Amino acid sequence: MITLDQAMQLMQSHGLWLLAPIAIIEGPIITVIAGYLAHLGAFSLGAAYVIVVLADLVGDALFYLFGRNGLGWLSPRWRNRLGLTEDRLAGLAEHFDAKGGRTLILGKLTHTLGALALIAAGMAHMRFVPFLWYNLVATLPKSLFFLALGYGLGAAYKQVDAYIFWFSLVPLVAVALWALRRYFKRREARK
Repeated sequence: MITLDQAMQLMQSHGLWLLAPIAIIEGPIITVIAGYLAHLGAFSLGAAYVIVVLADLVGDALFYLFGRNGLGWLSPRWRNRLGLTEDRLAGLAEHFDAKGGRTLILGKLTHTLGALALIAAGMAHMRFVPFLWYNLVATLPKSLFFLALGYGLGAAYKQVDAYIFWFSLVPLVAVALWALRRYFKRREARK
């Protein structure tokens, strides 16, 4: 894994050619750094915006494909161990048919839950065009926000990275606590 300083130096010396592959892997902090480099004149803010949006959508599609095709790599025994029974997968498909857009947008905007929502959409075999559409709807303002943050406060990108980490941790802890509470309630109800 490259450090933030290395990523910044690489993008500064190689420009937009390296922004896309790094943005697919790293995400929001690279978008912040891209905004900062655009502020310094290393490349166009508009071009950076287009590239980070496209890179984000490529990353989303990779998670989707993993979810859609990943079950084939698991034996039925492991699927059951992970709770991926036919009934649950059918329920997941129903959820994404009814509320897929809302789930994807919420997942993208919370950042922490985004990968899980993208993989789940693939597992549910959500149609790909609506999947991309909802991700685009969420990605446009999110990428604009992080580019603007980098453009205005980019010199402090290391502090911004720390804030992104902590703001990402809060929803993760909240979901973990909710899941534990739900688990213990169900366990108690069985007794």
